[in-house]
Amino acid sequence: MSSRTFPVPDALVGARVDAALARMLGYSRTQAAEIVEAGGVTCNGRPLGKSDRLIADQELEVVIPEPPAPVGPSEVPGMGILYDDEDIVIVDKPAGAAAHPSLGWDGPDVLSGLAAAGYRISTSGQPERKGIVSRLDVGTSGAMVVAKSEPAYSALKHAFKHREVKKVYHALCQGHPDQLVGTIEAPIGRHPSAEWKFAVTERGRHSVTHYEVIELLRSAALCEIHLETGRTHQIRVHFTALKHPLVGDTIYGADPVVAAKVGLDHQWLHAYRLGFAHPITGEWVEVESPYPADLQNALEIVRDWS
Repeated sequence: MSSRTFPVPDALVGARVDAALARMLGYSRTQAAEIVEAGGVTCNGRPLGKSDRLIADQELEVVIPEPPAPVGPSEVPGMGILYDDEDIVIVDKPAGAAAHPSLGWDGPDVLSGLAAAGYRISTSGQPERKGIVSRLDVGTSGAMVVAKSEPAYSALKHAFKHREVKKVYHALCQGHPDQLVGTIEAPIGRHPSAEWKFAVTERGRHSVTHYEVIELLRSAALCEIHLETGRTHQIRVHFTALKHPLVGDTIYGADPVVAAKVGLDHQWLHAYRLGFAHPITGEWVEVESPYPADLQNALEIVRDWS
């Protein structure tokens, strides 16, 4: 570990310690909070809490943890390839795999799986996130694109930022939404009492989810979802706000009894279709990912209840 001293920038006066640290070091909010909670941020010898506010003219002493030791390539069980060329690869990500390595995660991840299969990613950015232009939650399965070359990475980042990518999800929610076709427009921000969750909050970021019920079941609804924005946990948070959490998503209020009956320990959410203009040729690329066995089995169980 190493220690560094940072003067508080004027732009961060009044900010929470964890949020400010994330911005100063380029860490995620979770990584920054872990450093603070371990007593790694002090001012004049006094440890600061993650919710403390920064004061002008302070100097922070920060203990920087050593980066995780690089690990060799490791296969990701159940991960497939939906499309592959010199510049991009679209993987069929299974639930239970992260998009990339990170502090505190010791499970499988997409980049390590690609490395184990012999893929070489040549893009800029943080080494552990090379080629990642858009992530899927650990518990979400389906189509996810990774850039293999620098030009492809830049073009895809631009396409995702400017909402030029077609992203279609399928989700199984508990109960029946009031409207069979609808739009959920509600700001999403950090959960007020759980840092690792998100919620609809007045001061959150503008978020829009379009959905259509494609199959009504006795106690659930299978929905097709189009994202207009791409906030963390957006679909899960928005459907919870409707009082119809996704089946299996006990973190966001799903019935644990139902989750156990259908055999799910994660949300029923699948990135079903992904389409975009190829970052190099401009030709349209579109793939579909079939439901994995666990989601298909859960769906059949719920259908049997009907």
